[in-house]
Amino acid sequence: MTAVSLGPSSARRGALTRRIRLLVAATIIYNVIEAMTALTAGMVASSTALIGFGLDSVIEVSSAAAVAWQFSARDHAVREAREHRTLRIISVSFFVLAVYVTIDAVRALTGTGEAERSLPGIVLAALSLAVMPFLSAAQRRAGRELGSASAVADSKQTLLCTYLSAVLLAGLVLNATLGWSWADPVAALAIAALAVKEGRDAWQGKGCCAPAVASRAAPSNDDAGSCGCCS
Repeated sequence: MTAVSLGPSSARRGALTRRIRLLVAATIIYNVIEAMTALTAGMVASSTALIGFGLDSVIEVSSAAAVAWQFSARDHAVREAREHRTLRIISVSFFVLAVYVTIDAVRALTGTGEAERSLPGIVLAALSLAVMPFLSAAQRRAGRELGSASAVADSKQTLLCTYLSAVLLAGLVLNATLGWSWADPVAALAIAALAVKEGRDAWQGKGCCAPAVASRAAPSNDDAGSCGCCS
């Protein structure tokens, strides 16, 4: 039995909590703007991919709002009590996203509608591809150090938005340059499968370790490797 250090100090927990609040607020503001832009551009260009991307942004807002609700509590014990419900909300948002993306991809592959070129959509996808990885990585680091599974799960939702941005950008560019309208929905099906996996992990509370407590044995290397927060 090897003694391990305590988790973050009270002051450090407070700093991490404030950081997560700021990151979540930034995510919500960006995604609201992203959703409005994508939905408008999608309707103008009759692009199901852009409309789907806009709806994904709406789902991302709901996920981030759930984490904001959890971390709005000043008391650490209250935040921990809200963790389970927050994970459920994030998990459901992953499943909703997977269902919508799958339906949208199947519709596109069966030839329902043909999207026009969309320069605003290309610019939006490129911007999101540049911004989202940084937001996701910052929240994931803070969530892991704090031991918050919900913050880590929400960071994965943001990372999934990064993948969708890459898929959208590739689809819009290929459609605009080569007329390959099938490229986006095929890649989107892979994203839907990933969303199901992440939703299942969030439902089961995977992906984050609670902070170590006093008089607890140090985990083995194998145990640490199986936990997202311990990496």
